[in-house]
Amino acid sequence: MSLLFRALVLVAALVSAAPALAQSQYVEFSDTLPDATPARTIAIDRVVGTGPEAVREQYVVIDYEGWVYDLAAPARKGAKIDSTKDRGYPLSVMAGLNRMITGFDRAILGMRVGGKRTLVVPPRLGYGNREAYGVIPPNSTLIFDVELLDVVPQQNVR
Repeated sequence: MSLLFRALVLVAALVSAAPALAQSQYVEFSDTLPDATPARTIAIDRVVGTGPEAVREQYVVIDYEGWVYDLAAPARKGAKIDSTKDRGYPLSVMAGLNRMITGFDRAILGMRVGGKRTLVVPPRLGYGNREAYGVIPPNSTLIFDVELLDVVPQQNVR
């Protein structure tokens, strides 16, 4: 093979791997909850969906419940901070564009409709060292149970 052809193959491989590399700096998949604050969001697939995949710049419809991560609490779910289930309607938001906290936003990418995932979001990918909404203390690790209900491709409007 020529050197030019090898270089083109390498560039193509890197470009196709870019989304996975970008996600890996934010998300780590695991089978168990961490015993300490993780460096990246921990994603635990509870149910792997079979429907369309959540990708960047598509609207996702999700149900979620969130708590402050507490090692001493049952299932490590401390004080509840938010819940679409308590509000009675799901959240519809464009994924992958930082319209949610970074750790949550990146960790729902790749889910398929029908999927359920538990996320453990460290402070640096959540609300950091600031208090949020009067219920989230500064430097809080958060835990979310998320279900992907639907994916709606973005429509071009003319």
